[in-house]
Amino acid sequence: MVKLGRINAVREVLRADCRRVSRILLLESGSTPRLRELAELARARQIPLHTASKKQLDRICPGHQGVVALVSPKGFMTMESILRQADVPFLLILDGVEDPQNLGALIRTAEGAGVDGVVLPERRAAGLTPAVSAASAGAVEHMPIARVKNLARAVEYLKNSGLWLVGAEVGGDGSWDDFDYTGPVGLVLGSEGKGLRPLVRRSCDAILSLPLYGAMTSLNVSAAGAVFMYEVVRQRKLRGKQSRNL
Repeated sequence: MVKLGRINAVREVLRADCRRVSRILLLESGSTPRLRELAELARARQIPLHTASKKQLDRICPGHQGVVALVSPKGFMTMESILRQADVPFLLILDGVEDPQNLGALIRTAEGAGVDGVVLPERRAAGLTPAVSAASAGAVEHMPIARVKNLARAVEYLKNSGLWLVGAEVGGDGSWDDFDYTGPVGLVLGSEGKGLRPLVRRSCDAILSLPLYGAMTSLNVSAAGAVFMYEVVRQRKLRGKQSRNL
């Protein structure tokens, strides 16, 4: 059972899949408008509510925001099912992102950018922990996520399924916007320290990078990922406008 103590994370799991919530503990004193709103949402979904002291909540879930929800783990989807649900697939493939804050931030951006699904490796990568849920502000609850044993094979499967794969890495062969993202596409981001692994890198159709004009030699993976994802949004929005004007 997973313990969620951030208000946004609890709210989003109630909105996305309340059946996973077994019960919610609320701070017995010091109720706030956000906590009252959360309680109303839980009652509307017939989730058992209980009160607890701050000491009790601290023991169960340090760093809570006056609430602790006991939730069953989020289920993973297959890549096949994610692709079936997408008209023009737009996937985010993460090759070993290990920091929960980075993974949560990437999932939050992906959800906002309309990404159809995220692909994660089983090993040497952050899992879907409460820290990831908190960093995503609950966006993880709305994002289809596949977890695979062999990411290199998964990348080949996606290529054979018609996706163009763009790897993001410092010193790439071109600029981040030197690609047509309006078709089926997968953005591939590497780990914080090592970047893309050689097998995964070789499978990409293009390796692109962001220009750096200051003293720093790289960007945080979640920051770089946000720029790439919203380039896809920009191009697809522009293509949609052009199509309507034809």
